[in-house]
Amino acid sequence: MEKLTRIQINPQICLGQPVVRGTRITVSVILRLLANGRSIEDIIEDYPELEVADVQEAMKYAAWVVSDQLLETQTM
Repeated sequence: MEKLTRIQINPQICLGQPVVRGTRITVSVILRLLANGRSIEDIIEDYPELEVADVQEAMKYAAWVVSDQLLETQTM
């Protein structure tokens, strides 16, 4: 995976949840907003400290995390 420079994990910030560097805005907050139909532009408007690249890197981080997870599922 390419190096992510905008997402940081620090146990002292937001209980170690991944956040956009220099903020307390978690990756999960960004993903929830996107999942609820908010556009990147909407998110930037609500959180002006973010940049488009921050939101894009949050999505890249999430994609990397879920692609690395193996779950057992039932087949039907």
